Amino acid sequence: MGARTRRPVSLVEAEQRRLQAADLFEQGMRQNKVAEVLGASRQAVSLWHRAWREGASDALLSTGPGGNSYLSAEQEAELEVLLRAGPVEHGWEDQRWTLARIGRLIEERFGVTYELSGVWRLLDRLGWSWQVPKVRAIERNEEANWCTQTWPAASHLRRSRQPADGSASRMRPGPG
Repeated sequence: MGARTRRPVSLVEAEQRRLQAADLFEQGMRQNKVAEVLGASRQAVSLWHRAWREGASDALLSTGPGGNSYLSAEQEAELEVLLRAGPVEHGWEDQRWTLARIGRLIEERFGVTYELSGVWRLLDRLGWSWQVPKVRAIERNEEANWCTQTWPAASHLRRSRQPADGSASRMRPGPG
């Protein structure tokens, strides 16, 4: 795997990095080298290069913050409180958080829609992890006989449907 990419901390920093990329493109530097120098992903640099080719450095200027596609720091803190309260507090019948449930909670509470993979990344960033219960269900019976019936053995061999000439195809006869 390649070098780790570095995410900008602000819109200004992100714009500065894109403009640095434009300068490097103008100097003839290859995209993979630009990615390495700026600590950006190759995919991001490829998108920057396309925009730069089509609209020069102006195409890489910031257009301002995006819509409400992400939660603010305050909303993330509120989400943590909501998650710690548990799923039952929010109308589900069991204490199991799923990505779909959390995504629905975010959409209902904050009006922001996430893909399931985005919910996963958000939870990871907040320090939440996928968990497996430590204790097995009380109802589980390890001694239970799962096989309650024995099927009768086959009484005859299955007849082959292949032609006598040995061909596997019904449409084309084999060599002969």
